[in-house]
Amino acid sequence: MTDTPWKQEGWFTSPWNFDPEVTKDWKFPKDIIIHDVTLRDGEQQAGIAYDYDDKIRIAEGLAEIGVQRLEAGMPVVSKDDQRVVEELAKRDFGPKVYSFARCMVDDVKRAVDAGVKGVIMEVPASPHLIEKGYRWELDRAIDLSIESTSYARDQGLEVVFFPIDFTRSDLVWVCDLIERVGKEGHMDGLALVDTMGATSIHAMQFFVRTMKNRFPDIPLEAHFHMDFGMGIANTIMALSEGVEVIQSTVLGVGERAGNVPMEETVMALKCLYNIDIGIKTEQFKALADMVAEISNIQIPSNRPIVGDNLFKVESGIIATWLLNCGYEDQTEVMPFRPSLVGQAEPEAVMGKGSGIDNCKHWLDKFQIQANEEQAMEVLMAVKEWGLVHKRLMKDDEFATLAKDVLEN
Repeated sequence: MTDTPWKQEGWFTSPWNFDPEVTKDWKFPKDIIIHDVTLRDGEQQAGIAYDYDDKIRIAEGLAEIGVQRLEAGMPVVSKDDQRVVEELAKRDFGPKVYSFARCMVDDVKRAVDAGVKGVIMEVPASPHLIEKGYRWELDRAIDLSIESTSYARDQGLEVVFFPIDFTRSDLVWVCDLIERVGKEGHMDGLALVDTMGATSIHAMQFFVRTMKNRFPDIPLEAHFHMDFGMGIANTIMALSEGVEVIQSTVLGVGERAGNVPMEETVMALKCLYNIDIGIKTEQFKALADMVAEISNIQIPSNRPIVGDNLFKVESGIIATWLLNCGYEDQTEVMPFRPSLVGQAEPEAVMGKGSGIDNCKHWLDKFQIQANEEQAMEVLMAVKEWGLVHKRLMKDDEFATLAKDVLEN
């Protein structure tokens, strides 16, 4: 760790992040990897549908940025999904390819036929969901898990056991379930699944510590949802307790409020914890834009990391800081450089909230001569324009308005 991990060439965050009182209990693993679930869990977002070509494009983009594991889909869902999984499994393009399966032998057979290296195997893991959602006897979940995970092991697959609704289960009951599957069936890894995004960060710490104590030899993975906006914080809390794998999606697409977004999680690790997990963050913006286009969704303009307006500065005082600091001291104004995530350089823009320095900067940009009083008149006209149009000005709109004001 450098002497000032909070202040590097690419970012400037809080020095308190690295105070010894903060870091003394960290148990981050040496290697943290991304297991991307965009092609499977991401597609479960209402209204998203990826065809074969869409999934191949997204998978190639994920491979390009260095994602280590890729969940290619669930072969049993459709012939198109099976074709995608088979195609990606046979490629040597970087990520290790997994498929998703219910804890059923027939599902595992499909994964074997597809040629994947590993399989994520789901089973309902809360008694209330088993009885009310599935209408099963409780023992059925255990029996299916033991039978199917044993079969997957015998076929040479890596098995990550994935207990659905883990965090709303009775802890003793679900731990007994996992222990039986581990002894009588098989698991190479255990996913800590917060299906409903219903866990606080304090409960997450307790949850991970409990699992580490009960199953010390089983690698743990974090699969959390964003229903209360806690997924990123919970993921980082879990990692700090020794969890090794982040299950995430591009843009956080996924069921209901979505999965944990990869971009924000990776950047938080990099800039707030000085943990680089080998992902090419400079390609985040391009990848996010591609996935948004394919998914037919709009990225909020102020979305962290990849929003279009993140580095457009309208506020007068902040624009003054930006113009005074310039490129060299950019991170005095921004927490990280836009180039770190593939964004365009910061710019002072014109709108209702702009100040006199924004206006002078734009007058200079168009080589329009104006004294202090005239520049203020232009600024007032810009503010009135902003109230009417409720958006930022375009170049030609400002040039026309400024010339009209000065001529009159």
